[in-house]
Amino acid sequence: MDNWLIAVTALLPLTALMLVFQENPYHALVIRGIIGAVAALLYAILGAADVALTEALVGTMLSIMLYAVAVRSSLVLRLGILASALSTDSLDHLLEAIREAVAPYHLRVELIIYPTFEQLKIALQDREIHALCAEEQTQMLTMTRVPRLYTILKPHLTSLTELVYYPLPSEEESAA
Repeated sequence: MDNWLIAVTALLPLTALMLVFQENPYHALVIRGIIGAVAALLYAILGAADVALTEALVGTMLSIMLYAVAVRSSLVLRLGILASALSTDSLDHLLEAIREAVAPYHLRVELIIYPTFEQLKIALQDREIHALCAEEQTQMLTMTRVPRLYTILKPHLTSLTELVYYPLPSEEESAA
């Protein structure tokens, strides 16, 4: 019995290390579930059935559900586009390049359609979208207000669009 208990106990720090070094947030959720299940098993072996049940229900199931909702809602790139640009081939190529650029960061691209460029730019200024794509004369224009997003997209989009970083005034500057 003691060897079995040592083996189960050793799983906790091992899975915790796996969790710390996991880059994919969805894989981290699975590993977090494994940690909770191992902890519940350990409590059950030690005779604390009430603690094991609490860990299984709250520590594992509820926290995983809340984490999943948080991860799903935070890994979204909201991209504003003009309604008039929807049917162009250049936009299709640009969207594919953006999806490929953000895929290693586990971001999903959500398209938000605006009828005019003015509304699109106001949405960027009001922080409704993270970036915008529009066609100016014959070239595509991509603007982003997020510095990290600009850094991620720059190497992938130079041949397809003019990429512009559009810094917004900070909260302190706009209040003054």
